[in-house]
Amino acid sequence: MNCLIDETITLGNLQKLKLTFEEFETGGLRSIDANHFGHIVKKCLGLPKTSNAQIQGLFKKIDYSGQGRISWGEFCTHMLQNYEAKQEAARRSKRVAFILPATMTAPCHSVPIVNIHSTLDGTAVSVREDGVVCCWSPEPKPLKTKHLFNEGPANRKSKWASDFTLMTEFNKLMIGTGDREIQLYELSSLEPYCQINALDTVPLTLDYGYTGPDKCCILYGDTDGCVTIILISSVGDTLRLWNKLPKIETMPSIAVDNAALSPNVTFVRWKVHHDWVTQAKYFQGFQAVVSSSNEDSSSLVIGCVLPLTDAEQQLSEIREVCYEGKTKKVQLSWTPQLRASCDQTVFTIYKGVKTFDLCQRHSLLVTGGMDRLVRMWNPHFSGKPTGILKGHSAPIVHLHILSEDNQIFSVSRDNTVKIWDLQDQHCLFTAEPGASGIHGDMSACSYSSAMKCFYIATDRMAVLSLKIRPRLHRRLTVSHDETVMCCGYSEEFRQVVSCTEGSVVKVWDLDTGRQVFEFGGTKDLSATTCMTFDPKGRRLITGGRDGCLKIWNFNNGQCLKTLKKEGECHEVCDCIFLQVHRNFYVMSVGRDRKIYIYPKNGHKKDILCVAQCPPSLVATSSYDGEIIVWTVVSGRIQCRFVSPFVTDNQKVEEPDTSVPCIIFLKNSKLQHFFSATVLLSSGATGCVNLWNVLSGGKFVGSFNASKFQQKITKLAKMDKDTLLYAADRIGYIYVYNIEKFAPEQKSLRAENFWRAHTGRITGLQIVDNDQVVLTSSIDCTVRLWSAHGEFIGTFGQSESWGVHISSSWKHPAVPYEVLIDPLSMPDHEILNANTCPSDAILPDKTGAHRGEAKSETHSKLRLPQTSISGTDFEGDKKHIVPRGT
Repeated sequence: MNCLIDETITLGNLQKLKLTFEEFETGGLRSIDANHFGHIVKKCLGLPKTSNAQIQGLFKKIDYSGQGRISWGEFCTHMLQNYEAKQEAARRSKRVAFILPATMTAPCHSVPIVNIHSTLDGTAVSVREDGVVCCWSPEPKPLKTKHLFNEGPANRKSKWASDFTLMTEFNKLMIGTGDREIQLYELSSLEPYCQINALDTVPLTLDYGYTGPDKCCILYGDTDGCVTIILISSVGDTLRLWNKLPKIETMPSIAVDNAALSPNVTFVRWKVHHDWVTQAKYFQGFQAVVSSSNEDSSSLVIGCVLPLTDAEQQLSEIREVCYEGKTKKVQLSWTPQLRASCDQTVFTIYKGVKTFDLCQRHSLLVTGGMDRLVRMWNPHFSGKPTGILKGHSAPIVHLHILSEDNQIFSVSRDNTVKIWDLQDQHCLFTAEPGASGIHGDMSACSYSSAMKCFYIATDRMAVLSLKIRPRLHRRLTVSHDETVMCCGYSEEFRQVVSCTEGSVVKVWDLDTGRQVFEFGGTKDLSATTCMTFDPKGRRLITGGRDGCLKIWNFNNGQCLKTLKKEGECHEVCDCIFLQVHRNFYVMSVGRDRKIYIYPKNGHKKDILCVAQCPPSLVATSSYDGEIIVWTVVSGRIQCRFVSPFVTDNQKVEEPDTSVPCIIFLKNSKLQHFFSATVLLSSGATGCVNLWNVLSGGKFVGSFNASKFQQKITKLAKMDKDTLLYAADRIGYIYVYNIEKFAPEQKSLRAENFWRAHTGRITGLQIVDNDQVVLTSSIDCTVRLWSAHGEFIGTFGQSESWGVHISSSWKHPAVPYEVLIDPLSMPDHEILNANTCPSDAILPDKTGAHRGEAKSETHSKLRLPQTSISGTDFEGDKKHIVPRGT
């Protein structure tokens, strides 16, 4: 709700706020308190009915340090940071990329390819200058190759192709040749069908348009700057008639003069440019022909197909030819016509145009050429471009508008491919030759909408494919597009914060599940591995793979400070906000085997976790199973111990000894076993170990916390230190009453357990005031549960919830992916006879995150229902052997 105040602030409101702040400064106050801020907001923003809670919430977001006062500069900084973070989040939602490097064939041709086109099934067709046609699969692999041109007499030069296009509706391939011919071949068999010969000029660029049932438009541009248009109705009958004519060099032929006099054919030749035509296209949506050239005065022209302003006599003749099927008894004239000024729109562009594209949906024309700029135009107005996209360092040779995604693709002569956003006019991605691996002189380029990839021809064929975001099942909901590494809860704002492997931070409203804010995800940020809050819950501290700690105002995305170690930096695995007497510190541990802020050497392997026992104890755990308890004031080791190993009938080649999570408990009822302070740590094969830390570090006992002997990845406790929540690497959460623990029993009855995720759980926190459980996982979701395991919802789902309104919860439903996962099958005799769930457990794809790299040997599993209460699963008894104290 607080963000609504931010969104109502206009430029006029800001000016009023500034004057009001200046009045306070004139009176000697450089900052104001919350009460004065509330009065100012209601007065200057015209929001008298705004609740004090909303205003106080906004004040706390700005006053992240808890000073109780804010200045005009701090207010402006918050507004600016908030706006920039939202802009970056919007850009991130449009993020797109190619799969690099490109997939390429070996060098396969020395003759240039004149063009590439794609069929509806995604097959690409290329034609070389010497008439060799090749059909390509997306891999790319040649599927079919054929030489179309027959060798002529010895005293005659061989034929060469200038351009080609596909007539997919009529299953034809159409080629323009240097012998002034337009040849048609069967697309499926590549057999010759017919040709139009004796053209007045060489067709440099060729295009085809489907204009209606059994109607089409063929057009070509030439060296004289003319665009010739051939309109054909009853296409099937007309082509079959031409197929029966006498052959010239095995090809049924008709001279263009005779073709123009054929029934159902209209021939128009326009004089458009003063230089060679570089590209000509027919756009059915505009019912117009667009052509370009390299000269400035008529760089690009959008014109009518037929003369719209000629005399009625000429229109009558055209109607007779097009619709009545009568033969036009006039001699064909090759003298080109000039369009009337009202029949065309002429664009004057510096250094001309080599390529263009036109989109009816966005009413957008884009042009590119020798000056290396992509210009955006309103196709109806040629005065000034609506936008200019800069970034290419070589002439632009290909443009394509992807209207459904609001994107423009541009390709330059140096084999650089860029993706632009239409609305922001911002470059979303650049594939440079060094990354794509595409080198050599580009001869042709084409985008395949069916395969969502670029075909680029140099001395080999290259395929540059877009990364496609997987489409989720309609019943699946994810909170992030990538692995969630950690999550936490800020009681101050009643907000949940989750961080991902791609350094994206999202802020959620606990009460509704709605996303409030998002920031991060930029290239300069390293993957986030851990997080914590300051004692007031107003600042977020994150640790990264680059070894840095960053302190954020997570309500506007402002990085307040970066804590970087001297020398070589290693991944931060865990961090806490530490209070020693009246002083506050940020403490981190990681793969450099040191503890910061106190860089004391102690562990021999990577440190994975840190936990504090106020006022003066800190415990750290490492990859090799060692746990050390430190005295914060002196920095000395109080005790150290090594996790016990498990002996049973199984032979474990490489047992996972890492300790990814530890937690302190203080409970007076545990004094008859050991002191009131106990340290719990995750052990081997799903065990939780208990240690007495106040008497030299004595191993007290252990119990099997995971029914399936899976490593416990997270531990959390209720405020009263009575209930312990344990999460394992296959997504199960177990609840134990630690007061019922007895060392001699070797097992502990679970009060409740349920499956929350389908992958390793990376975050687990209990919100005691609301009696809810917050979880995150590598399955890209952040979820909220009641303390009893009832499913409230997934953050980011379309429906909002009320934390205290059980009717708004998803319960009794469970997450869909959990429901259909093989490991969620119920335990039943019939099912057990035919299934072996242990086969379904695979190691995490994410690899060695936070000490989870080593594989585990799994015993035969039998799976429970999604949520079961009061279940005792003692399983196979194991003998716990302490490895040292």
